[in-house]
Order: sequence, then C-alpha cells, then structure tokens
Amino acid sequence: MTPATGARPADGGPVDWARVRDDFPLLQRQVNGKPLVYFDSANTGQKPAAVIEAVNDFYRQHNANVSRAVHTLGGEATELYESARRKLARFTNVRPEEVVLCSGTTFAINLVAYSWALPRLKAGDTILLTRMEHHANIVPWQLVAQRTGTRIEVVELLPDGSLDLDMLRAKMTADVKLLAVAHVSNVLGTVNPVREICREAHRHGIVTVVDGSQAMPHRPVDIAAIGCDFYALTGHKMCGPTGTGALWARRQHLEAMPPFIGGGEMIKEVRFDGTVFNDAPQKFEAGTPNIAGFAGLGAAVDYLDALGMANVEAREQALLAHLEEELAKIDGLRVYGTAPGKAAVVSFLVEGAHAHDLATLLDIEGVAIRSGQHCAHPLLQWFGIGTTCRASLAFYNTHGEIEAFVAALRKVRGLLG
Repeated sequence: MTPATGARPADGGPVDWARVRDDFPLLQRQVNGKPLVYFDSANTGQKPAAVIEAVNDFYRQHNANVSRAVHTLGGEATELYESARRKLARFTNVRPEEVVLCSGTTFAINLVAYSWALPRLKAGDTILLTRMEHHANIVPWQLVAQRTGTRIEVVELLPDGSLDLDMLRAKMTADVKLLAVAHVSNVLGTVNPVREICREAHRHGIVTVVDGSQAMPHRPVDIAAIGCDFYALTGHKMCGPTGTGALWARRQHLEAMPPFIGGGEMIKEVRFDGTVFNDAPQKFEAGTPNIAGFAGLGAAVDYLDALGMANVEAREQALLAHLEEELAKIDGLRVYGTAPGKAAVVSFLVEGAHAHDLATLLDIEGVAIRSGQHCAHPLLQWFGIGTTCRASLAFYNTHGEIEAFVAALRKVRGLLG
C-alpha cells in the first residue's frame, strides 16, 4: 500500500508533504470557526484515510473471529490479524513469532511486569528507572516492588533534559536485575541512546525494557540493532487505531514466561485437571482481540513504510527547528527539554499564564495542544513545576501551522495580561 495520494513517487523521490496532509480527513476540519492546528500528536496521532478505510472494510467485508473458524470470513479475519504481526515485525527488523499483539504500551509493560518480573524478582533486587519515564513505565514496576520487596532506583537528568549517563552507569550494580527506559521522552523529546544503554546493561546481566511509544511514529526503529530484551509500542500514536500495540520480546523470555491472562486462544488443550498452553506469542493473546484495529494498524504500518521513516524524521526535524526559532522570539516563554537531537516535542510555560488557561484560549483559536502533567509527575516535580503546555508535531503538520500557532499564542498571551 502507498499513501492514498501517491505523495511519494514510486522511485523513492522526495515526499510531497502537502499531498500527504490531504490523506488525513480530520485535519481538514475547523474548530471554533478556524482551521484546525493539531499539535497534540504525542498524545495520539491522526489517521490517514487508508487506515480508516481498512477498519471500515473489515467490518463491511471480513468481520469474523480469528483462529476459530474454517469458513472464508474466519480465514480472512485471521490473515488480516496475522498480517499486522508480520508487518510490525518487518517494520522493526524482528521475527513475527517474537511479537505479541496487545492493546498498547501500557498492556505490554504490564505483561513484562507480571509475567517476567513478578515470578523472578525478590527482596534485595533492584529495578532501575529514569526520571523521564511515563507513568506506564513506573507504576507497573512499583506494583511489582510492593509484592516482591524489590527496590526501585532512579537515574536523574542533566539540566537540558538529557539522561545522566554517568549516573546510569554508576547505578548498574550487581543487585540491579531490570532496567526500564523510554526511547523518547513524551515530555522533553529527549532521544535516549538506547542501543548503548542496552549494551552496557547486558554487560552487567541486566534485563532491559524499552518504552518505544514516542519513537515508533517519528523515526526508524530497528529493535534487533537496539539489542534490548523487551520493546513496547502502541499503535494509536503511529497513525493506527486506538487499542492496538505490541510487545517484542526475545524468544527465550517468551518461552519461559507464564501466561498473563487466561482464556480462549491461548491454549492447546484444557481439562479440569490441567491446561496445556499455546506457544508464544499466542499464549499471551487470550480472548478476542481488536481485529479491526489490527487491520487498521497493518494499514498504518504500510502507510509509514511507504513514506519512509527517515523522511518522516527529517520532516519533523525541519518543523521542530522552525517552531523553536519562533518560540525563542516570545518574551517570558521557557522551554523544558533542550537536549541535542531531541524529537519534535516542545513543553513550555509562559510567564504569568497557567498552562490550562493557555491551552483553553488556544483552542478557541483552533489550536490543539496538551496541557497538564503528561503522565509524568516525577519529571515535572524534578523541574519544580505542576504543569506545562506541550506542542507535539508530526510529519503531517506544516510550517504555516507553526506560524498560525505562534500568532495565536501571542494573541492569547495578551488576553492573559
């Protein structure tokens, strides 16, 4: 599948980003009588027509359950579901049998927490986290620690929002059994050197979990090259439907881990005196999945693959440079997170204006940004603040939208005095 408008020539030439934007129906609407400026893609990505049509087509033409029926519809549904697994595997350079399909990163990390960590960790062991983690990569480990007596240690940041790698190396002591780290921060945009981090962790025998939610939509991701033990991703941030995602895990871990949830499809045989579980990854996929959603996720992977993730990253970096240049001209505006090579996420505050007030007034101007704590309370506490505004870009945004956003920001700032 190629982008619906043929925005990238078949010969792999330059992408026509204006035509790419036309692939996204929602971006054509108005909000409060003004053209929508959607700068909240770190929260959820917008969906191209190809994804919307794939979900619609599933329900119109193929709706049936997976892996349970020999009739035609059952076979078609199963193929759509399994093709999403194969596409994700190819997209990230791993094997399909190592990809567990699930509802998203939160489920994926909980799967690791309950199926890998809980049976193995004990009092005296340590879980290593970083200050910049999303709650989905903090709370599951706290729950494990409460039940096992495991300690949690935190790696802090440098003033620009980058990870203190010297502290990280120093904290890789013999008692550390697991390290969980974000590939890209959802608040700061910091891109962590996860390949180097995982390599160092493995020298110390530490199992690694990488939260890839904010990396997958915005840059090429080669999980095999990263060398982690587990990689979690979510579909709705990468132009796919909500309620979709995956966990990649090394085969030896999947084979050794017990099922997380029991039910249909994750079994080979059930008797009242015992059950024989299915092989991985199916043993972790109990019940009827979001089949239509995975049909859409497969279409989203096709769409991004056709654009080329290197092109996506370059486009977003150009937009980020423009946004940062314009924001630097606004007096009293402070940006949180200035690490070199950061992703296109800008968290900021304007002196004298509350984040929620700014976001509310910007919405009146047709501009959608996020305000709040961004599921990262410990990170904002480290900065000594309660909330920020966050403008997060995607390849479908434009330089004209950046100018409209900055103009709206200046206007609403004036209203707030």
